[in-house]
Amino acid sequence: MIGSTSSPAHSVAAHSVDAHSVAAHHVPVVIVGGGQAGLSVSWYLGSEGIDHVVLEAAEVVHNWADTRWDNFTLVTPNWHCKLPGYAYAGDDPDGFMTRDQVVDWLTGWLETFDPPVRTRTRATALRHGAAGGFEITVSTPTGDETLTCDEVVIATGGYPIPIVPAFASTLDPSVTQVHSEEYRNAAQLPEGAVLVVGTGQSGAQIAEDLHLEGRKVHLAVGGAPRVARTYRGRDCMTWLSDMGIYDIGVADYPGGRAAQEKTNHYVTGRDGGRDIDLRGFATEGMRLYGALAGGQGSELVFEPTLQKSLDKADAVYNSICADIDRYIDREGIDAPPPARYEPVWSPDHEPQSLDVAAEGITSIVWAIGYRPDYRWIEASAFDGGGRPMQSRGITAVPGLSFIGLPWMHTWGSGRFLGIDADAAYVAQTIVARGAVAADTDAGSRRAS
Repeated sequence: MIGSTSSPAHSVAAHSVDAHSVAAHHVPVVIVGGGQAGLSVSWYLGSEGIDHVVLEAAEVVHNWADTRWDNFTLVTPNWHCKLPGYAYAGDDPDGFMTRDQVVDWLTGWLETFDPPVRTRTRATALRHGAAGGFEITVSTPTGDETLTCDEVVIATGGYPIPIVPAFASTLDPSVTQVHSEEYRNAAQLPEGAVLVVGTGQSGAQIAEDLHLEGRKVHLAVGGAPRVARTYRGRDCMTWLSDMGIYDIGVADYPGGRAAQEKTNHYVTGRDGGRDIDLRGFATEGMRLYGALAGGQGSELVFEPTLQKSLDKADAVYNSICADIDRYIDREGIDAPPPARYEPVWSPDHEPQSLDVAAEGITSIVWAIGYRPDYRWIEASAFDGGGRPMQSRGITAVPGLSFIGLPWMHTWGSGRFLGIDADAAYVAQTIVARGAVAADTDAGSRRAS
């Protein structure tokens, strides 16, 4: 995520170049975004001696320190954490790193090579250059500058703009509203009950975090699926990896390109990892509703979709277990016996309205996702929804590539598990198109 103004929870090492050295000359390749995806492309370009620069609007990999809540953990096992020339080597490969541990791990990676990063440098406009290539306008602490390049890689993240519904501004101003990326802990919110809207990975885990802290939680349940944490003796994501699910290209994946719009399954890595069972939360006092349809003042309106959403999430959960069963049988693997999830609770009615004042709700956490924002890019590389039209990160616009998008190539894209392969492909394409090696010390940024 680009553009946070909060203070980092950790001091992340930044490998910066002089603020004026890049502006003075043409750079063959510019990478916009200094998260793990952009830096992975930099690793590969550096290993080929390709002259390039990475532009980062804040600090290197700051989003891990700045936009995750205090009790955040990965939902993928630690062994999934692989970046170019670097992989998780701790003593808990099947565990789940906390936010602070992820920051430390990434800091360790940055110490293995020397990416040419300009921090506090935000790209504000990208256009075709008059003499070919691209012109990039950047905003820096000392003013605006213009760079030129032959190749540009956009690594700003798939969906950088937090979504908040239009009617949020009409709600009772005494109710505190935060987006999930602003949420840090229960103590941050005023005393009283909390409404969490959305049950993707962030919404479900934040609802759990608040629930474990003893807060009264109301949860608007969306259409996200869920998955078992462990099944038949192993983590489900380890089974799926062994089955090759994360390596299937989007064009070959069931549902094709529609898979790119799927919400990730909710589950948690907290306390060693476990299922997130919203029905179980309901038996413990959490109030569940269907999708939030609108509201004004202190009144909210919900759609009668709660039962349908719970049933659908459980059906996906059991379907994944069935896929694993078939794989175990086909491969002749010795594993504990199969099982299926049986609902522990069902709503006896579908509440369709809520008076937040009457229920003592003093805050709302919006966890309904993000939207793309590439308005600063002047290029015919986007569909009607503003999403990049790309194949494995490569667009039809010569010299324009993307990295770090969800489902850019596989289900693993955008995750630690898939970034290395995606970055290698983008970098190889750039090299094949004739990117220029640095004139001096071409190997200085080669991974150590």
